[in-house]
Order: sequence, then C-alpha cells, then structure tokens
Amino acid sequence: MATKKPQQSLKKWTKQEWDYISEKDKNKPKSKRGRYLPKSVRESLTPAQKAAENKKKKKATAKGKQKASYSKKVAKKVNKAK
Repeated sequence: MATKKPQQSLKKWTKQEWDYISEKDKNKPKSKRGRYLPKSVRESLTPAQKAAENKKKKKATAKGKQKASYSKKVAKKVNKAK
C-alpha cells in the first residue's frame, strides 16, 4: 500500500535529522530555545550565522511570535534541504 502525502513528508523530515543549532537548547524552556534546522544546514552554518539565527529566533519568541524569518542565505539552505 502506498503512503499518503503526510506520511511521505514525515518520512522525509525524519531523514533530514532536524534539531536545534545548539545542543544545550534541548534542555531549555521553549521560550529560550533557538533555531531548529536540518542537520545539513546546521553543519554548513558558520558560528556567526548560528549565533545570528538563534538571536533572531529568541527575539521573535520573546515578542510572542511562533515563527521568525530566516536570513536570505539560511533560507536558501533550508529550502534546498527540503
């Protein structure tokens, strides 16, 4: 039996190994966590990009927003990983 689109999407997402940029974020409350990205993107970011993305996400969360936009370079990498 063929899998449905949502199941295919979840399978693909699992293979991408999404996680937080910083390993320490797993133990923090959700309001203090940074970006959640695929492994390929996390590994390709410079330390400065990682810090900037985490800062952007935390700032948006503090304002009560669930989502924060990616920088242009990171957005390209995330879209490529999808």
